[in-house]
Amino acid sequence: MGRKLDPTRKEKRGPGRKARKQRGAEVELARFLPPGKLGLVWPGAASRRPKEKHAVKAAGQTPRGRSGFSDGNSKWLAPAKAKKIPSKGNNVELSSDGEVEEGSWEMEEEDGSSEEMVDDYGASSSEEEELLPIEKAALKQKSDRGGLSEDDSEEEEEEAAAVEEASKQKMGQKEEESLDLQLNLDIDEQFKLPTNEQIEREDILFIFFLPAEPPDLHIIHQRIKGNMEVLQDFVVKREEGRTRQEYLALLRRDMAAYYSYSDFLLMKLMDIFPLPELINFLEANEVPRPVTIRTNTLKTRRRDLAQALINRGVNLDPLGKWSKTGLVIYDSSVPIGATPEYLAGHYMLQGASSLLPVMALAPQENERILDMCCAPGGKTSYIAQLMKNTGMILANDSNAERLRSVVGNLHRLGVTNAVVSNCDGRQFPKVCSCLLWGVLGGFDRVLLDAPCSGTGVISKDPAVKTNKDEKDILRCAHLQKELILSAIDSVNAASETGGYIVYCTCSIMVEENEWVVDYALKKRNVRLVATGLDFGKEGFTRFKDRRFHPSLKSTRRFYPHTHNMDGFFVAKFKKFSNAIPQAQKEPAVEAATPSAVPDTVMEPQLKKKKLEGSKVDKEQKPPQPALKKRRSLQAQRRPLKA
Repeated sequence: MGRKLDPTRKEKRGPGRKARKQRGAEVELARFLPPGKLGLVWPGAASRRPKEKHAVKAAGQTPRGRSGFSDGNSKWLAPAKAKKIPSKGNNVELSSDGEVEEGSWEMEEEDGSSEEMVDDYGASSSEEEELLPIEKAALKQKSDRGGLSEDDSEEEEEEAAAVEEASKQKMGQKEEESLDLQLNLDIDEQFKLPTNEQIEREDILFIFFLPAEPPDLHIIHQRIKGNMEVLQDFVVKREEGRTRQEYLALLRRDMAAYYSYSDFLLMKLMDIFPLPELINFLEANEVPRPVTIRTNTLKTRRRDLAQALINRGVNLDPLGKWSKTGLVIYDSSVPIGATPEYLAGHYMLQGASSLLPVMALAPQENERILDMCCAPGGKTSYIAQLMKNTGMILANDSNAERLRSVVGNLHRLGVTNAVVSNCDGRQFPKVCSCLLWGVLGGFDRVLLDAPCSGTGVISKDPAVKTNKDEKDILRCAHLQKELILSAIDSVNAASETGGYIVYCTCSIMVEENEWVVDYALKKRNVRLVATGLDFGKEGFTRFKDRRFHPSLKSTRRFYPHTHNMDGFFVAKFKKFSNAIPQAQKEPAVEAATPSAVPDTVMEPQLKKKKLEGSKVDKEQKPPQPALKKRRSLQAQRRPLKA
């Protein structure tokens, strides 16, 4: 039934189980006590027993002032014996100077037996029975070490706990770290080009075993990094017997596999950008551009629109100091293209780069503006917004299907000064000559957002990476040259406030930008002026073996990796004469495609060439010798006149 409890002889209880596990209290206490006060100690001994009990040496002795038990009942009243615990490094002993020394947990008695503490109810204080399995394993590991002080054991416990937590966090990263250790190049190790056999083997695996064994992109990425390091310091880090062309060929091949570009487009990009900047450009094309909107000041203000959208759960900020109407959208709890504000025409979803050409055009009130390629209507509505619905805007596009979106946007945004037309921009001055010069007297400003290859908007259309070749670039460049001459011819140089043409593309190819602008400078009486944009990179004045006009420095280029907007090109012309240079008129006609030249123009030219050829043939025919003899005989037979 257990021992009876005598309340008069109840001993003071020590701390609980959790407190007994917290080592170090007796050590700190011993530092403040005089030397020699404490002998052998064990965890919780100082708090579990009164001070006079530390002098007990036999089980039968009792403190002063208390009646003890007789020898007859001392055996069954003695504390129950528990399992002995190894005492190699788990206890401390105080030396004469108060320092901690190694000792045993057992309390030495006369008979040499070791006993554990028992509480008032006879329960054993053995920690081993109450410890968790992981704690028992830790105790066993500590006992095996031996010879360590308690402070060191506490530090090891903390370190072990930290190691366990860190190991749990790093379990998922072990595989990646092992791959990094295997694949990362050492700092001292020199990058070496793979042999031709290795390259051929990779090509075979890529072609024939693509579904089963795709190429390891991690290896390719590491190879690109190593190759870039060698090319940046080629003289020092290059491999002997290897040329720079071999490194460039491998780099182009790896980038084509890693970023999924065609070899043709990568060659073009490597001609435009330095190698470190090229990597940044390719990486920027893998990330979508921020969503931006343009405030329609015909119906609201940017501050009011921003407040209304914030109340609907839209996180936004002003686009930048260069724009007074733009807002950038970070995230939204509602569809940004279906809010009541959007349906009411308070804003237009428009890229940041699309605002730049209209800002460069700088339309004025009561002017006549031509938007030659207007679809889907974002730039046209921005022009009307700056003109405050005054003057006249002719919105033209050759695609009738795309004009539907133009009409819808103009109605939604409240534009009332626009006229929509469906006409081929190349024939615009000829078809609309009566309207332009007879009634209107020409346009004050023209905006030409020419069709292009789209190499600046790869983040929106990743198909551009592989579906463009040399023919597509040259075809676009030829069309752009025709359109820019038509746009220049549509402007009145005698305009009091205008006479400006803005040419822009969403391409970064030199053939579609600087090449076309330089062609227009040679064929028409125009000059380049400042665009009015404070940021952006200058256009090229020399590219490979070509040299362009020095004034192309005033053009502006925009890139996704530097300006966080779509790739764009903007150039602004000023027309100073309506006359077309005669010496340069015939090549301009030859530049047109055969389908664009009417038959009525070709037939008189062919007839004229035939007539001129027949006259030359008649004049160049030599007289026959028989005819000469006959004429001489006839002259001799004639009778002489008296």
